[in-house]
Amino acid sequence: MEKTFFEKTGGEFERQGDCLIPRLTLPPEKEQPIGLFGRQHLDYLKQCRRGTYTNLLTSGRLNAYLADIDRQAQERFERLIEGIKQAQGNGTPKGRKRLRKGATP
Repeated sequence: MEKTFFEKTGGEFERQGDCLIPRLTLPPEKEQPIGLFGRQHLDYLKQCRRGTYTNLLTSGRLNAYLADIDRQAQERFERLIEGIKQAQGNGTPKGRKRLRKGATP
């Protein structure tokens, strides 16, 4: 009996009763920490972009993709915070005066 394309490319079958069922496994993926922004993007993909989520998951690129999204978002967040700090000066919001100890407004 001639091998199927699945068998030629390294696929294996498992016999369950009278049926041969292919053994499907996801490709190995490097574990990378995913922070808050990556987890939020994962929820977004699952709810709104199911096709993209499935493609990334089955290709073994989901974890790397989410880690990259998380890194980019964290960098943008830090730049935003730095910009706000610089705009405010030394941590005192513009337009507000510091009160001396014991003084009333």
